[in-house]
Amino acid sequence: MQADAFTKFRDADRSKRLILEVAGLEFAEHGLGGARMARIAERANIDKKLIFYYFDNKERLYTEVLADAYAKIRKAESELHLTELDPSEAVCRLAEFTWNYYVKNPEFITFLNSENLHRARHIQTLPNIRNLNSPLVSMLGSILKRGEEEGTFKKNIDPIQLYISIAALSYFYLSNNYTLSAIFGRNLLSEEARLERLDHIKQFVLSYVTLPTSAGGNAEG
Repeated sequence: MQADAFTKFRDADRSKRLILEVAGLEFAEHGLGGARMARIAERANIDKKLIFYYFDNKERLYTEVLADAYAKIRKAESELHLTELDPSEAVCRLAEFTWNYYVKNPEFITFLNSENLHRARHIQTLPNIRNLNSPLVSMLGSILKRGEEEGTFKKNIDPIQLYISIAALSYFYLSNNYTLSAIFGRNLLSEEARLERLDHIKQFVLSYVTLPTSAGGNAEG
């Protein structure tokens, strides 16, 4: 690739990255319906025409933001190297990561809420969305199988069901924290409450996957 062509490619990639990041903030704050391309252009300090040049329209841009959000969390999960850990430690680590990721990236929960309101209309158009999740399912499946073979995990645990449960334990608490805090009269986002919730999640997940033991310490079939 010649120098000029490489520079243009690099600049285009940088521009797309900037647009996706700024658009993510806009969609998280205002949703698909309330987001405005003019505001995205202003926040990114670029010409609005450039956004349409790269992404055609607002719905296409929103779809790309969703794809980027999913790619980020999957990449972060892959960097946990869970298959190198003891099965029980790996499951706890995934639960801890999921909780912390949702806490630190509340826009991801907002995207999930928004896309479910649209009945996954946009994410269904992504050609690689299932392939994006396959490595995670395969990784979790191998961890569960190893725990089963070692005699510490229950048999035939579905990795997809387990991951959905792990995500739900964090997602519901955080997406509904305002109503839950009001109903129960507790600040569920205080540091103490967050630590208590994380400990509960890990214990809950471990109790599900781990074989019960008798008083003598032998695993029950």
